[in-house]
Amino acid sequence: MTFQSNIKEGTIHRLIPRSDLEVVISDYAFYQNYQMQMSTKHPMVELSFCMQGARGILISGLEHEMASGTCSLQFIEQVVANFSFHKNECYKMVGIGIPVSTFNHFMQETGGGRGIVNEFSHVIGKKSYRIFQEKMEPSASIIVKQMLDAVDSKHMTNLELECCALQLLSMTFRSFLFDKSPRPSEFSKSDISKIKLAQSMIIEHMIDPPTLMELSRSIGLNDFKLKKGFKEMFGTTVFGYLREKRMEKAYLLLQEGKMNVNEVCSQVGYANPSYFAQTFKDKYGINPSQLVRGQRLVGDIDG
Repeated sequence: MTFQSNIKEGTIHRLIPRSDLEVVISDYAFYQNYQMQMSTKHPMVELSFCMQGARGILISGLEHEMASGTCSLQFIEQVVANFSFHKNECYKMVGIGIPVSTFNHFMQETGGGRGIVNEFSHVIGKKSYRIFQEKMEPSASIIVKQMLDAVDSKHMTNLELECCALQLLSMTFRSFLFDKSPRPSEFSKSDISKIKLAQSMIIEHMIDPPTLMELSRSIGLNDFKLKKGFKEMFGTTVFGYLREKRMEKAYLLLQEGKMNVNEVCSQVGYANPSYFAQTFKDKYGINPSQLVRGQRLVGDIDG
């Protein structure tokens, strides 16, 4: 689909790797402020990743914004949506849409064993529209970029596209719809506060983190309770959490393009660049040097 050149420029690609899954890649700009109205024919679930630009949405009298670098999960009944675009601003977005039946099937498989009810009707309630938004996770950003590059070069098969889309859906459903930080029933409010303090200390002292015993003494909680409570609240060990946060910060620093790999390695607390590079690749599937080269290439093109 190509827009009329006298109004706007760019393209929209609509891909259907399987009958109950569609991927829409939008890349366009408007020569003037523009309003677009769209309506849905059937209830659906849509996941959107805004890579560039920002657009406003007015649905059922409420205003929302799709901003660059954000991930939005939308539950949509039959609604009319009004989109607002600004002139001369480039918009790049990846949308993944599935019908209600596919969403409910995933929720039954994922949450049924834990007694969690997250079917479409439960999530949307009596509303006609509900949206969840958060900053895009680095791991999701990498998958989306791989999709964009592969689709652009026509090197992605339907099966590969389906796998990427399902992985993004799964990651986002778990992030938005399953509580990752339940309160451990055997821990007091004081214990929970101390565990959260430990979480903050880990992030603050990422470069030179305290040992488990030092952390335990600092927060006034024995190491057994700290380890058990941390695992229940955050789903990982204390140092597993530290590793995750180090990798997230490293990804963001590399993406900014202001530091080389060795500088980022030091900035997140790794003394061995080779170990850092391997840990980064295990987490994100690419070497940190590839991300640096990619950002430099983008900078050269933009310049």
